[in-house]
Amino acid sequence: MISQGATAKTKRLPILPARPVRPRRRRCRAGNRRALSVADWLVRALAGVNLAFLTAIPAVSAQEAIVPIPLHQDLDLRKVKLGASLFRDPRLSHDNSNSCSTCHLLERGGADGLPLSAGLDGKPGMTNTPTVFNSAFNFRLNWDGRGASLATQLDAAIKDPTVMGATWPEIIDKLKADKRFSVEFTKVYPQGLTPDATIDALVTYERSLTTPDAPFDRYLRGDVAAVDADELEGYRLFKAYGCIACHQGMNVGGNMMQVFGVLGDPGDYFRGKGSTTPFDTGLYRLTGKEEDKFVFRVPSLRNVALTAPYFNDGSATTLPDAIRIMAKYQLGRPISERDVDLIVAFLQTLTGDYEGKPLDAPSASAAAH
Repeated sequence: MISQGATAKTKRLPILPARPVRPRRRRCRAGNRRALSVADWLVRALAGVNLAFLTAIPAVSAQEAIVPIPLHQDLDLRKVKLGASLFRDPRLSHDNSNSCSTCHLLERGGADGLPLSAGLDGKPGMTNTPTVFNSAFNFRLNWDGRGASLATQLDAAIKDPTVMGATWPEIIDKLKADKRFSVEFTKVYPQGLTPDATIDALVTYERSLTTPDAPFDRYLRGDVAAVDADELEGYRLFKAYGCIACHQGMNVGGNMMQVFGVLGDPGDYFRGKGSTTPFDTGLYRLTGKEEDKFVFRVPSLRNVALTAPYFNDGSATTLPDAIRIMAKYQLGRPISERDVDLIVAFLQTLTGDYEGKPLDAPSASAAAH
């Protein structure tokens, strides 16, 4: 729920720094399989956490590596409204066929439910669509981490010939031709319709797309009845197996880069599929450095129960499938079906609220937009 200000009874929570300290990547090749302990990872991952934030939240949360999403934000609601309109506007694409909401459906957990995103003319894109919800809390954007900020990621998507394929001059001309929209825009941005102002409105809207008050967040704030025994056991297993080493912080991920294949030979998973694309090499596609092969931005697990299929290529069709694959390639150990079910139960407690309603409720966003 977006709020311009907290009431006297509401305890406002500061937001963690946008770029938390990045734990160093650790490759575990044959002959050097000594992985960092979970404790070591957590010390490094939390080294830069704002201590004032930790002391402002209840003891349950202060003892955990996951922290709750703030309940309130201070955003210009006029910009949010403009950004919401632009987010759904196909005029941002070259041929007027795609909008941001083509791939980022709020009623689908902020993604699209497809293995690969939809490109121009309905052609498949190159990667699975990450959720737009809580993207403001990620330290970088895109699977390969090339988006340094919401603004730069958005600008790149607009210009990408496989996504929107547009130029800013053509977009601004189309929007200015809409006199009513142009007048409304100038009321908020006195400089009028410019690329920078358009990006700012879109980014402000994206910053409003947060999902606080998930059951696990309520538990972290002290409501011990918000989760049941199975869900708590799933969280214990999530930590015991080592998942917490990469999936922690406010976004339960999204704050580091990691190789896909920590234990074993990185790339085995992709080679095992029988076919790969340059996008399957992750950061290497951008840097050309051998050490960056199969390195990806760790995805957030918030609302993960709603965003199947999983991984950069959408190759894991269900959440249990994704957990089994992670256990094999990231943890190097088998996992029982009972433990898979319990971890799924925990992950389902990370589904939050949007506009005051549970995100998985059909009316949460579809009716509003």
